[in-house]
Amino acid sequence: MDRNPGSVLLSVHPSRGMVDEKLVVLVRSAPPGSPLTLRASYTSDDEHCWEAFGHYNADATGTVNVSEDPSLGGTYSGVEQMGLLWSLRPVPGSKPGLRMRKMNVQTPMEVRISVHPGHLTEDFADQAVLAVAQVERWYLAPGIRRIPVKDGGLTATLFLPAGPGPFPGVLDLWGGGGKLVEYRSALLASHGFASLALDYLTPKVAVETRKAVGDDYFEKAYTVLRDHPQVLGSRIAMFGLSFGTSMTFKMAAYSKVVKLSCMVCINGSHVQPNTTMEQIQGFINDQGHKTRFSDDDAVIWRDLLLPIPTDPSLKVDVGRFQCPLLLVVGEDDQNTAAKEVAMDVKDMMRRAGNAHLLTVLQYPDTGHLIEPPFTPHARTSIFKTVDMNMKLMVLWGGETAAHSRAQEDAWRKILVFLRENLYGGAPPGGRSASKL
Repeated sequence: MDRNPGSVLLSVHPSRGMVDEKLVVLVRSAPPGSPLTLRASYTSDDEHCWEAFGHYNADATGTVNVSEDPSLGGTYSGVEQMGLLWSLRPVPGSKPGLRMRKMNVQTPMEVRISVHPGHLTEDFADQAVLAVAQVERWYLAPGIRRIPVKDGGLTATLFLPAGPGPFPGVLDLWGGGGKLVEYRSALLASHGFASLALDYLTPKVAVETRKAVGDDYFEKAYTVLRDHPQVLGSRIAMFGLSFGTSMTFKMAAYSKVVKLSCMVCINGSHVQPNTTMEQIQGFINDQGHKTRFSDDDAVIWRDLLLPIPTDPSLKVDVGRFQCPLLLVVGEDDQNTAAKEVAMDVKDMMRRAGNAHLLTVLQYPDTGHLIEPPFTPHARTSIFKTVDMNMKLMVLWGGETAAHSRAQEDAWRKILVFLRENLYGGAPPGGRSASKL
C-alpha cells in the first residue's frame, strides 16, 4: 500500500511478492525536471539497518520510472530496475563486516521506499519525505509447508510446495559457516521443489559428540527426503555452495546410497582426500600457510588448495559422476579459486568420457557468495569458522553490479536446469512459481 504525505505519488508493484520477483517503482506528479532521491531502507532480522539510494531527475511530466530511467548516482548508477535492493548496504556507522541473510523465512523482508527532494547522500532521517511505500518481500509463497526434521539425528527443515505432490526433491547444502540456513530452500519450494535444508557442520549430534558427522548423515538426509510420501524419490538433486559443493561432489562420486538426477554446485572445490569430513577439514586447515591478506587485512583463502594437485587421491574422482552437473563459477572468487577448479573438473570429466554431463556458468567480476537474485553483495564479511571457533574478516570477491547481475542470471538458469532434469522441462504443475 502506498502512503504519500504530499502531492508526489509513489507506486511500487508488487507491494507483496517474492524476493526473486522484480519491482516496478514509479514516481508521478513531481515538479517537472526536479532532482529526486529514491531510497530503500530495511532493518534485518538481526536488527542491523541497511539502505540504498539512487539519484534521478523527473521528466517533463514529473515522472520517474526506475525500470527505464537512469540513476545519476548513489549506491548504483544507470538503468537498474532492482538497484534499490541489490545495492543495499549497512548505514553509515554500522558494525563492519555485515552480511544480509534472512534468518526467519516465515516473516517477510519489509522494505521502506521513500522519495526525497534533491540528490541526497546522507542524513536521510533529517530530510524531507515526499512519498513513502512499504514493500513485503517473501521467500515463502502461499501454501508452502515448513517442517522441522529430526529423524535419525538430523538438524534439517523440509519445505514442501503447495498442493498434494509428489514433487521432485532438492537436498540443500550451504557452506563452511554451519548452522541451519533455510532461505534458499524456502525459495526453491516456492518454485515447486521439495527442498531439505541441512545443517551438516553444526547439527545437534555433532555438538553433543564433538565429532564431525560422517557420510551416513548425508545419506540419512537423502533417504528422509527420498522416502517422504510427497516427494518423487526417483528425482532428487543436490545443491551445494562452497563447502556444500565439496560435500555434494563427494557424495555424488562415492556414496552407494545417494542416487542423484542432477546437481547444482556453486564455487566449491573437488580437492579433498576421499576420507571423512573431519579429515577433509584437517587437510584444508593444513594448507593454512597459503593464506593471504588483502590491503585492508581481510583473509584470502583462494590459494589454500592451489595449485590443483596431480595426485588423484587428493581429488574427488568426478569421472564417476553419472548425472548432469551445473557448475556456477564466480571468476573473482577469492575463497575457493572456483575458476581453476572448474577448468580441472572439466578436464577430468572430458578424460573420463562424461563431459556431456557438465554445464559451466562463468561470471566475470563475480565473487564467492552467489545467492538468490537481488541479495545484496558482500565483498567482505565476518566469518566464524566452525572447527577453530574464530571470527575473521574474509574477502569473498566480486564487484557489486556485476555480481548482482550474475546472481539474477544464475538463478534463472538454475531453475531451468532443475526443471529440465527433475520435471522434464515443464514448470511444476504446468505453471510458474506461486504468486503472493
